[in-house]
Amino acid sequence: MPTIPPARRSTPRIGLAPMEGVIDATTRMILSAHGGFDWIVTEFVRVVDQRLPPRVFTRICPELNEGARTSSGVPVHLQLLGADPYALGENARQAVQCGARAIDLNFGCPAKLVNRHGGGASLLRDPRQVFAAVSGVVRALEGDGIPVSAKLRLGFDDKRLALECARAAEEAGAHRLTVHARTKREAYRPPAHWEWVARIRQAARVPVVVNGDIWTLEDYWKARSLSGCEDAMIGRGALADPWLAARIRHWHCSGTRLPATTWPMRASTLVRFAERLETQLAGKVVVSLLKQWMAIMRQHDEESALRFAQLRRITERQTLIDALRADMDAAAPQELLPIA
Repeated sequence: MPTIPPARRSTPRIGLAPMEGVIDATTRMILSAHGGFDWIVTEFVRVVDQRLPPRVFTRICPELNEGARTSSGVPVHLQLLGADPYALGENARQAVQCGARAIDLNFGCPAKLVNRHGGGASLLRDPRQVFAAVSGVVRALEGDGIPVSAKLRLGFDDKRLALECARAAEEAGAHRLTVHARTKREAYRPPAHWEWVARIRQAARVPVVVNGDIWTLEDYWKARSLSGCEDAMIGRGALADPWLAARIRHWHCSGTRLPATTWPMRASTLVRFAERLETQLAGKVVVSLLKQWMAIMRQHDEESALRFAQLRRITERQTLIDALRADMDAAAPQELLPIA
């Protein structure tokens, strides 16, 4: 494990990344309660060619009814995905009327279906499309004081247009760029090219946020060092270690490390998640979502990998929750870090 230097006095911002079908309002509530996050971006609202009804926005982002914040007070930014500048602008206005206080635009989704229909990372093949999409939203919200940000990848098939696309988003009026340090073709395969994000940061006049493959405090330090970015956004890493953002914040503020996140700590998060969903979803769906989260937890933690192998064959909701609760109850009191 590499050695990281003492923390700096400044406290950079940490965002929670959008993950379609994974990080929903319940997950946002639980993760933000652990502390450390400065803002959160929702799953995308898919925009085609019409103004969507309010229920679409409040379904994706129920926090709109609570001042666009989680129950622990972390701001939630609504994300739109689409290619039609006018439709994006109209739906941004609709989102603001529903309570949105910041709009993020998705130029990074690698999903095949989304890209076949001209959304997500497919726009990175032509910087003019990026410019048109951002400017459509910025114009529609002019005078409202609503910030517009853009989440990009380094390109579609390759990185040749990375700088041009970032420049197009900035010139169109984006106040911040978040860059996932891979192309669409690279999807989520390691490594993340944090050094490429540095090229964008050096050329940009607006803040640039580094994103991609930040699983640990050491990864965070390397991503910041190689990209030169002050701020970072984490996604899968926050699911793997629900205390990762708090761990980063603690290191910045004190220069010391929090204790490692144990499996009982992870199990406590999973139990809270399951309890929130028990009255909302069918048992099989809850089991599927729990296993999806555990599968991410196991990727960088041997203890979680071992327990996942033992629990993965359970198909009954209550049996799985009981097993997780037993793991949680087996923790020593000092293991369970406080929830903010």
